[in-house]
Amino acid sequence: MDGMNGRDNGRAPEAAARKPARERILETAYGLFAKRGVRDVGIDEIIARSGVAKATFYRHFPSKEALVLAYMERWYQARHDAIEEAIAHAHNPDDALLAAFTVLDEWFSRGAAEVNTFLHVMIEFGAEHPLGQAAMAHLAAIRERLAALAEAAGLNDPEGFAWSFHILTKGAMVASIEGDQRAALRARNLARVLIDLHRPDRRPAARPVVKTTGSASAQHKAGSREPAPVRELGESASVRRLDNARG
Repeated sequence: MDGMNGRDNGRAPEAAARKPARERILETAYGLFAKRGVRDVGIDEIIARSGVAKATFYRHFPSKEALVLAYMERWYQARHDAIEEAIAHAHNPDDALLAAFTVLDEWFSRGAAEVNTFLHVMIEFGAEHPLGQAAMAHLAAIRERLAALAEAAGLNDPEGFAWSFHILTKGAMVASIEGDQRAALRARNLARVLIDLHRPDRRPAARPVVKTTGSASAQHKAGSREPAPVRELGESASVRRLDNARG
């Protein structure tokens, strides 16, 4: 892949050949790993496509695992920089929290395969494998940043918020693979509900008030149905937003 533009590298063109060998190897691996996963791509293919000698490859990356770690670090940094830039342009703390979905929407729209890198590696190798653990460490760093943003916004339980928020981003990634072009926008609407649920001044949800006559056993014998619950007047903002998020 040429930088972050999503194009798969073939054999290195003349311009790319002028880049340092390590950079050519990493760019080539980046495109192949993002599109096909780690296990499906062999070192010999990376060497051939990047136009370096085998000895040169191993001088920079002693193993395939070392190359995959460098690939994940590069994606983490690219992701971090893009989202931090979006956060810097946010108008308020809520917008800062939702900035990730704006970036995700852009990535999804251009088919950036690397968006799912950490999930792919974790699923491919499992939580016990060093690569799986590295992917989980990157995800944990992302949650820490989310928790810091939630705390700055004055939300309750920032850590719990970050875990819930991550469920929405991961779900959006899976939905985008399925072909949902609006996955990030749908998830952003749900994230607004999540923000409301973690506000300190959130009012408790109204409990249904059920009016009954006679004992429960008597109603059962008579075959009667319970009346529809009567809710207190006025829905919370989070409920209204949930309705708006559907579809």
